[in-house]
Amino acid sequence: MSPGDRRTTKPSSEIEARHSFGLRVIAIYKAIKTVCLIIVAFVAFGLHKEQNFDHLVHMLEHLSLSDSNGLRLQLVQLLEQMGPGKFVAIGIVALCYAAIFATEGTGLWLRKHWAEWFTVIATGSLIPFEVYEVFHKFSWLKVGALLANVAIVIYLVQLAMQPHKRADDA
Repeated sequence: MSPGDRRTTKPSSEIEARHSFGLRVIAIYKAIKTVCLIIVAFVAFGLHKEQNFDHLVHMLEHLSLSDSNGLRLQLVQLLEQMGPGKFVAIGIVALCYAAIFATEGTGLWLRKHWAEWFTVIATGSLIPFEVYEVFHKFSWLKVGALLANVAIVIYLVQLAMQPHKRADDA
């Protein structure tokens, strides 16, 4: 190999380090989502109790904030329509998603090849719903989440398609 060729190709250790960093960033993103969903689940399980639910609705109704777009009133109406009984289901769904995100994040942190494909499938399967949500009720937060997930899927597909020299993946 001539010296000119060495400048255009990166050593495999440098590529591995870059991929390791990318996987760690995605794993941290998945860990943050896991923690948030666990918090949502605990709150939902707490709202299953009638007294907690009533207390939250009462507190929201009497907040002394200027609410020019009626968001607080819409939230109160949504909560009253749902009632406390549906919060157990919300908590269970949140814990199930948290388990998926925790599995993805742990596998990616440990640099497991199966975790790359698992994350591609799990994250990619939700992209059509995220696209629908962006067009149904636009928000910049939804656009950001959609773009992040598309970038994750593209990155992991490219990484997973490369040959792996990991002896620890079984």
